[in-house]
Amino acid sequence: MFDFVAQYQGHSVKERFIIGGKSNVGKDATYFDGVTKATVSVLVINDTIVTSALAVARAKLDGFVAPSNNIINPDFYEPLTFSELVDKGYIQKHQITQQNTEGLSREVVRAVDDIQSEFALDGDIIAEHYYAFLSLPIVGKNLLDEEEFARLQENLNPGEMALMVLNTKGFSFISDEFIPQTTPEHLRVSQGGFPTAIRDIDFYSFYDPAFSQALPDYNEVKVLRVKSKGGLSLDQEMELAISVPFKPSFFEQDEHLFPLKVTLPSELFMENPEAQLAKPIPLWQKIWRDRTLTISITVVYLVALSLFFAFQQRLTPYTKFVHTVRAFSLAFVLFFIGFYAQGQLSVVNIYTLLLDIVDGFSLEVYLLDPVIFILWSFVFVSLFIVGRGLFCGWLCPFGALQEMMGILAEKLRIKQIRIKPQHHKRAQKIKYVLLIGLVACSFYSLNLAEKLAEIEPFKTSITLHFVRYWPFVLYSVLLLLLSLKIHKVYCRYLCPLGAGLAILGRFPLVKLLTRKDACGNPCQLCKQKKCGIDAIEQDGSIDYAECIQCLECVVTLDNPDLCKIDKYKKKKVPTRVKNLNPVRT
Repeated sequence: MFDFVAQYQGHSVKERFIIGGKSNVGKDATYFDGVTKATVSVLVINDTIVTSALAVARAKLDGFVAPSNNIINPDFYEPLTFSELVDKGYIQKHQITQQNTEGLSREVVRAVDDIQSEFALDGDIIAEHYYAFLSLPIVGKNLLDEEEFARLQENLNPGEMALMVLNTKGFSFISDEFIPQTTPEHLRVSQGGFPTAIRDIDFYSFYDPAFSQALPDYNEVKVLRVKSKGGLSLDQEMELAISVPFKPSFFEQDEHLFPLKVTLPSELFMENPEAQLAKPIPLWQKIWRDRTLTISITVVYLVALSLFFAFQQRLTPYTKFVHTVRAFSLAFVLFFIGFYAQGQLSVVNIYTLLLDIVDGFSLEVYLLDPVIFILWSFVFVSLFIVGRGLFCGWLCPFGALQEMMGILAEKLRIKQIRIKPQHHKRAQKIKYVLLIGLVACSFYSLNLAEKLAEIEPFKTSITLHFVRYWPFVLYSVLLLLLSLKIHKVYCRYLCPLGAGLAILGRFPLVKLLTRKDACGNPCQLCKQKKCGIDAIEQDGSIDYAECIQCLECVVTLDNPDLCKIDKYKKKKVPTRVKNLNPVRT
């Protein structure tokens, strides 16, 4: 039994599986050896595997016919003869003639000629079949008497349909070796290019065919079961095909399909009152709906952050309040936006966007990750208003983690390494070189660029929580340990994402960080002691391309107890009185 199941591995759901056939694989059919001439267990296994695979494929893959909102109209009925049913299109007539073989290979034509000789066919017709879906009341009740129709319903499970096939001339849809309750070897039913599972229900094994009216003389008649999970929608176009076997060579076996496109009349169906008429919800909308709480919390934080920045000049005099907000922000960004919501932006997003602009932009792709989309939208706008600092100082999870390492170093009184100004300026350019290299590489090979983007420790530390192959973990840990000695060393010198944001936010519309005339000359307090990122120039001006807007310098300026300039203003300088008449001894 396990050997039988193993035969399905590696095959496509588009193939038609025949149990008990002697051949191996045809053009559109796969023949499997059964177990003791196709036992019930084998048939059940075949149905289960095929219908389940098709059900999964229809749900997950593109290319299938969309599910219908229509059902069979149970009340549509009128007495009709067999000929009238055919004329109205309720029963389909399928003829294969010599004209259908024109332009086909010699091997197929030879196989058709053999069929004509075998069945002693005088005319042009090679095969003639009628297809009647007995589940349609106007078909089933007109062809079967009441007793037979009731017996048919008893043989069908809920949702299943019955298809009667009559062979009236020539080549038949079943082979001489056909086994009852299996799939007809020479009949294929498909829709949207994918096969539908059908199987004989052995309706006439113990009962003689009983019809309510005269039918054309037939050679074979079978009633086939169409599984409910097969996905066949009778109200949509389908294809019924007869397959004729032929031999391309002495050792090969193949088959040629003679198809019949079938579209049943619309009056046979009615709108399903229970069907959801709304269009299927796009995947990105489902994701946004499922992550409503995460999105809401993120948006609330962004709104609060915007208000905080808008009123920062009123708030910075309150030193403890600003420091409390700063501490909360670092924790929130690291643990909620970073670890939980997976909102770590990356340089990969930049060159992916550039490639999409060149190759064709699709907004839906970016909407699949709502937190990343919201953050990028917010950051992009803020770049032109206040510069890169709003992201790098208040929204970057790895930046928050580095800053926490700096706070830890301060608590542990770890002596910091001061980079000389000339070396600092040169090292700042490294991240721009990395950015240019990554973007250029992405136009050559996106796959290679994504691998090189591992210069970012974000994926290891934030996305995967340090659960990764040890070299990546070691690299991330070394950067964090180095941050104990050099404040935010990665942000300052290596971050290509920060470089990209710095380019866009180099000239912000609003410069909220206030300065005083004495800043830089003579006062160097903020540059030497307060600005860990070293974004204050020697003259006291702020380099917005490097500033992360931690607000520490502004808090210092607005606090008379911290700002040296204000201290010196308050300090009274003692007046020296020169003694013009010194005492002589």
